[in-house]
Amino acid sequence: MRTVIFDLDGTLADTSGDLIAAANHCFERMGVTARLDPSRDAGTALKGGKAMLTLGLEREGRMSADLVEQWYPELLGAYGEALDVHTVMYPGAMAAVEALKSSGMCVGICTNKPEGLAQTLMTRLGVRDAFGSLVGADTLATRKPDAAPFVAAVERAGGMVTRSCLIGDTVTDRDTARAAKVPCVLVGFGPGGGDMAALEPEAIIGHFDELPEVALQLLG
Repeated sequence: MRTVIFDLDGTLADTSGDLIAAANHCFERMGVTARLDPSRDAGTALKGGKAMLTLGLEREGRMSADLVEQWYPELLGAYGEALDVHTVMYPGAMAAVEALKSSGMCVGICTNKPEGLAQTLMTRLGVRDAFGSLVGADTLATRKPDAAPFVAAVERAGGMVTRSCLIGDTVTDRDTARAAKVPCVLVGFGPGGGDMAALEPEAIIGHFDELPEVALQLLG
């Protein structure tokens, strides 16, 4: 079956506010005066916990790979305790998911967020059951941009890789699609920013209202 696989952070949902809050919790515990800003640093937040820790420590002049590794578990713990305070699904996301399913497509999620956190978040947001699969950063031995997690997400959703596409917001998603030899659709509305066209995806959407038609064009 035709299958559409979604990235999570920055694609289906804006999770940056809760991620930044977790990072700032760590900086407070460290005695670091630097704080990440929910608006200015949203793009970094969607690159993951270690990227946020790195940015804050660099601003403080205390960057150390050892410190990043030491505090990463603390960040994950803090995030897990409050991961749905500020997070919201992007406008039209779930309507697009339901439209894809109504047209006979399978849908799933492939994220570089740890699977347990992703499962918890989607459940708390009340949308987990809408997706046929969820593959996280630690579900398999590899993570995006390796193709294996994407392939697993497609197959667990009940689809075929040869008739699938990936919806994302970063170069990681574009590289994952290339590794899997499938089309990639990038969203142009997330906080990641940057020149999406320069990544040469098969399509760019400015709102989820556009996705059902784009998916039909790409997958037939």
